[in-house]
Amino acid sequence: MTSREALANKTLPKSIVIVGAGAIGVEFAYFFNAFGTKVTLVEMLPQILPVEDEEVAKTLHRSFEKQGIAIHTATKCENFQVGKNSVKLNLVKDGRSTAIEAETVLSAIGVVANLEGVLGKSLSVELDRNYVKVGDDYQSSVKGIYAAGDIIGPPWLAHVATFEAVSAVNGMFGHGKAKRVKNFPGCTYCQPQIASTGLTEQAAKEKKLDYKVGKFPFAASGKAVASAESEGFVKVISDAKTGEILGAHIIGAEATELIAEYGLAVELEATIEDIHQTIHAHPTLSEAVMEAAAATTGEAIHI
Repeated sequence: MTSREALANKTLPKSIVIVGAGAIGVEFAYFFNAFGTKVTLVEMLPQILPVEDEEVAKTLHRSFEKQGIAIHTATKCENFQVGKNSVKLNLVKDGRSTAIEAETVLSAIGVVANLEGVLGKSLSVELDRNYVKVGDDYQSSVKGIYAAGDIIGPPWLAHVATFEAVSAVNGMFGHGKAKRVKNFPGCTYCQPQIASTGLTEQAAKEKKLDYKVGKFPFAASGKAVASAESEGFVKVISDAKTGEILGAHIIGAEATELIAEYGLAVELEATIEDIHQTIHAHPTLSEAVMEAAAATTGEAIHI
């Protein structure tokens, strides 16, 4: 079944194999496990949440295993056999195959564009990998036809689609120039929560950037400890010379709320010093955002 079918189910399966450990797979793994389903999460790539920072992914991996979720990375699923009451399949890793069985299987390996019959045969709109190809103003190859959101390709996020649509309409009617999305928050709604914006540390390395890392654990946050949510950390990546914030990654309490500050910082090309010198109320979870920035230069005061 797909994620849509999973939400429409009226009964909970006793066991489930989730194929794909991106945001959708991870969220459903947490969801089903929380309701008592035996969950096996399988990912073909070396880490769960492949687009997230490696430290964040490893931390979630450990947390999920503590919660009772079985995780298999660098693993392929083969030989699906659908029976009346269960599905049998093989997990293949390093050439070794292991047979497992579950009541159902959820496919969470992503989505593909499906525009068949949508645009009409009379419209010769140019496509790219079956997505509508648009320019910087969101206009397609046919004058007067604009597109925004999932129909033009990744990242397939509701908040990005909304931004694109508003930007496109403003551009159409002369209310400023349309703006293509470059920076956006990515959020995964599980426990602990995950949120990120900008470059991961791996990406900074691949670009051969001279960067610094600041990190602050929620275990050192008074509000997080008092709320019994001390798992996780805030991690910020910045330019070693200018201090410009290049990316931020949060795993822990209210991560999806806290990421907005770093999203604004990246958009404004703000620096570590800008965040550090902004007073954050005490006790709040947002102090961890400030402390991570301060930790970049060894100035965090709560660790």
